[in-house]
Parts: sequence; structure tokens; C-alpha cells
Amino acid sequence: MKIPKVLVKYCPRCRTHTEHTVKIYKKGKDSSLKQGARRYARKKKGYGSQPKPIQKKKVKVIKKVVLKLTCKKCGYVLHTKGKRMKRAEIAR
Repeated sequence: MKIPKVLVKYCPRCRTHTEHTVKIYKKGKDSSLKQGARRYARKKKGYGSQPKPIQKKKVKVIKKVVLKLTCKKCGYVLHTKGKRMKRAEIAR
């Protein structure tokens, strides 16, 4: 699905409909120092290692795409609710 570069959306900070630049949101690298990661590493350590089964077969082909909208007027960033699409690209 092709997504336009600029969308007119409601900005909660400006309290009006303004132009927003669109980017596809990508998750950052996970920190190995977070509590969950430390707990999982401790659980995997030693004899018996893997506590949960590793999923081999991919169930869903389509992923949810979240759009990152930045207001051109004030710079406020908001994210859209994830929509399922096979391929998302921003139109040139």
C-alpha cells in the first residue's frame, strides 16, 4: 500500500487540522539491561536452558504497520493505530 508523504490530520497541541509528515515507525534495538531480558537470560543459563518453545513456523504473513506523524507547525509527534498491510511504502 502506498502512503502519501504528507497527511492532513488533527494535532492535539495545535487543536486544529494541520499537515503532518509521515514515516513508518520502526522499533529500536532492545536493551539487554532491562529486567525482563536479565530474567530471561538467567532462566536460559545452565542445564535445561530454553524455558519456552521456540516458534519455528511463522503464523502470520501480514504485519501491523504503525505510522509516525509529525506536525509541520509545532513538531508534535503522534502514532497511528497499527493497520495490517503486506507491504507499506511512502509515495515519492
